[in-house]
Amino acid sequence: MPQTKDENLGYMSDMALELAQMAEDSGLTTLAYLFRMAALEASTVNTVMAEPDDFPQQMTSH
Repeated sequence: MPQTKDENLGYMSDMALELAQMAEDSGLTTLAYLFRMAALEASTVNTVMAEPDDFPQQMTSH
């Protein structure tokens, strides 16, 4: 059975956290930070992404 988008994002978030821990254990703090940011982004992508109709339409002067 194919995985859903939410399951894939959850898997990516979990994997990024594991990689962050491995990087931190190896003394690679910058890499660990980047993996943690990737995990955070993967875990919040569904809440941040909205349909284009959900955004208010802005008028410009030109």
